[in-house]
Amino acid sequence: MNTDEAIALIERSTAEELFGGGDGHRRYRTLAKLVHPDAAGPRGTRAFARLSELWRDRSVIRTARGAYSTDVLDHRGDLANLYRIPEGHLKLVRDPSCNDLMAREAAALRRMAEHGDPRYLPYVPRLVETFRHRSESGQTRRANVIATSASRLHSLQEVRRKRPDGLDPRDAAWMWRRLLVALGLAHRTGVVHGAILAQHVLIEPDEHGVVLVDWCYSASDPSQRIAAIVPGHRDDYPPEVLSRGTPGPCTDIHMAAGVMAGLMGERAPKPLRRFADGCRLRSTRQRPDDAWKLLGEFDELLHQLYGPRTFRPFTL
Repeated sequence: MNTDEAIALIERSTAEELFGGGDGHRRYRTLAKLVHPDAAGPRGTRAFARLSELWRDRSVIRTARGAYSTDVLDHRGDLANLYRIPEGHLKLVRDPSCNDLMAREAAALRRMAEHGDPRYLPYVPRLVETFRHRSESGQTRRANVIATSASRLHSLQEVRRKRPDGLDPRDAAWMWRRLLVALGLAHRTGVVHGAILAQHVLIEPDEHGVVLVDWCYSASDPSQRIAAIVPGHRDDYPPEVLSRGTPGPCTDIHMAAGVMAGLMGERAPKPLRRFADGCRLRSTRQRPDDAWKLLGEFDELLHQLYGPRTFRPFTL
């Protein structure tokens, strides 16, 4: 390729056409060398400026609905990178072999949005769109664009790190209550989350908000099993998941109780420990399977322990 051909190519091409589907860095270096003003003179100035603009634009994923930048990596999740965008987050799977898990999340969020009680939808992310993206390397990876109504969110994993001696049960109470609301919303639409872990439960401390995220492991159909086990958390799953059995509401209730019991540690009073133990029985038949009913029982227990509910400020 000579300089004239390089200039013509740059002028008529998009960023995806120039740098997608192969070694984009090598293509950029080759073109930059050919059209740099030091080599091509004045006629290369405009082409070099456009080449630089296209190179920057390669980090923008465009769909029929919008354009999403991958410049700001906000979080590296279990299987996907989350990039902060004005709409919320662009969630792009790292390994194409996990595309099916991203599809599961999209199906679960869509089902809850269509069939869930609107009052409780803020407890789960909103699916803006889902699509497949072909990267520079030629891999096709699935992406979900998700948004939440709350800001300043912190995971219960972070709470646990900042409360190494255990969380005050009075603070754990509102988190547990709202987590049960999120599960009640999901279960009434036929969705099982399948991975209730501390890193997937986000709280908004000031307003006592809770958002249950990462629905990639979910089951939205009675025929589905939990798709995968989050690495390093095998011991947090109930027997029916480990044996590839049929999951149900009791699966999520089991894991939620484990998260909350772990947060409180030795600070949990015996009645709360017994409550958590009852949610984590090995037999699915003996475990609670209705999050809304369980929430009523939980409220009765909290009233016995602490009296009428009052707002308790929480800060990290």
